[in-house]
Amino acid sequence: MKKLLVAVSIFITLFSCKEKKEPTKETAVVINTIPESTKSIPFYWEGANIYFLLTDRFYNGNGQNDTNFDRTGPTGPLRGFMGGDLQGITKKITEGYFTELGINAIWFTPIVEQIHGDTDETTGNTYGYHGYWAKDWTAIDPNFGTRKDLENLVKTAHTKGIRILMDVVLNHTGPVTNSDPVWPSDWVRTGPPCDFKSYKTTTSCTLVENLPDILTESDEPVKLPDPLLAKWKEEGRLSTELDELQLFFERTGYPRAPRFYIIKWLTDYINDFGIDGFRVDTVKHVNENAWTELYKEASYAFETWKKKNPNEILDDKPFFMVGEVYNYSISSGRIFDFGDKKVDYFDHGFKSLINFELKKDATKSYEAIFTKYSKLLHTELKDKSVLNYLTSHDDQKPYDKQRKKPYETANILLLTPGSSQIYYGDETARSLTIDGAEGDATLRSFMNWEELDSLQYTKEIHAHWQKLGKFRHDHPAIGAGKHKRLGKKPYVFSRTYIDGDFKDKVVVGLDLPKGKKSLWVKGFFGDGTKLYDTYSQTEVVVKNGKAILENNNDIALLELAK
Repeated sequence: MKKLLVAVSIFITLFSCKEKKEPTKETAVVINTIPESTKSIPFYWEGANIYFLLTDRFYNGNGQNDTNFDRTGPTGPLRGFMGGDLQGITKKITEGYFTELGINAIWFTPIVEQIHGDTDETTGNTYGYHGYWAKDWTAIDPNFGTRKDLENLVKTAHTKGIRILMDVVLNHTGPVTNSDPVWPSDWVRTGPPCDFKSYKTTTSCTLVENLPDILTESDEPVKLPDPLLAKWKEEGRLSTELDELQLFFERTGYPRAPRFYIIKWLTDYINDFGIDGFRVDTVKHVNENAWTELYKEASYAFETWKKKNPNEILDDKPFFMVGEVYNYSISSGRIFDFGDKKVDYFDHGFKSLINFELKKDATKSYEAIFTKYSKLLHTELKDKSVLNYLTSHDDQKPYDKQRKKPYETANILLLTPGSSQIYYGDETARSLTIDGAEGDATLRSFMNWEELDSLQYTKEIHAHWQKLGKFRHDHPAIGAGKHKRLGKKPYVFSRTYIDGDFKDKVVVGLDLPKGKKSLWVKGFFGDGTKLYDTYSQTEVVVKNGKAILENNNDIALLELAK
């Protein structure tokens, strides 16, 4: 695999040089901006370790952009902007926070310009701090940062071998407020509300009251809304935006229907910055052909970016899309059943879907979970994947909401086959029950950096997540490989992943006794094999089919000694 990546890199560089004029003295030496160290371990989306964060709630990197558009009205608890931004994420990438946690992809909530006003709700007025209430898909909300901030974030992440997943919304605009008029009726519907009893009453409806639904099923050409045109004119970019739209529709031949405008606007971020993938919101509420179209244009934009930036390419992986099909479970395989219609979203651009089932499976034994997921991922879902989670931003019934089992949570999430979604603060036991906060808001407190800095308990939890995360990062076999139990008591299992010349083999022990422990590895690692337990940082030699360790850890993470 490494030889292939190097060959591809050399080919792209040579091809790029042929297309250029005679290089000047300043450009004669081509420097690859991606360090080789980030390419030493092949990356597979099937076993990725993804970190999901709310942009506004992670880290405040620039206190000068905390208030915009007069968003100063009172709100309900945790329902206003709190200062987190793109610069804050970049700072933590630079400091190595994600690298030390074994993260190889970051997904952050949408950063496009949000509605300016706030909504009047029973839980208190709410601003679009979460990013899912778009006002202008072509602009980055100044509360989150600037285009330059996004460019710096992506480049910085790539130098660390970290991919960037951008959260995108095609289904709806933001709510209507005194500052945010409803979009024209040929763009959106304002009713009826979804009842989720059939395909039509899930797709051709509004998710909730006052959340205008884009007419994604329509192929009828529409004009751009006057308020948007006026906004672009005031910002001095009207002619640029119109010219780009003209080129897009001429190239694609698509009708100027609502979804195609938004697809163009979303894929611009790939073309301009090299975004590696999309996490797609509210997938089942949009007719599935729209996702095929989004993926087609996203892939085109990704390849265009690669041609323009040959020295910033991480590898030859295609553009990645993971979808939020609410209540999809891995047990469903490739099919989501609406009752009157079945849809295979994996056939419409998605490599992976968020799995809503792990939090229920988490009450079962490790072996029951691991065996089930390994089997499904290598049969019905072969060459596809699921994104597992135990905590999220809008699931009010997460696993271990009281944060009483942070170590077990890490073991389940990071060792279950498939890709993993660490929700910000999982690794620091950030509280999910905030006094006064209602609904989703209680899941969205600011990252508990102070506790990580000051509390020994939090530091110890964090260290456990780091060790597991790094092991997962360094061994694609954990998420993408095949599972096999080697020993029942103590519980020992293996994972194996083979891709061409690349082969990865590891052994893990869980619920181990304190003191001396014997891990059965016969048939997997032969006698005399030198192994290294990355958890205790101990080297051991296999003897009589066993790896014997002596420590007080209840976990062992064994790899071939280097």
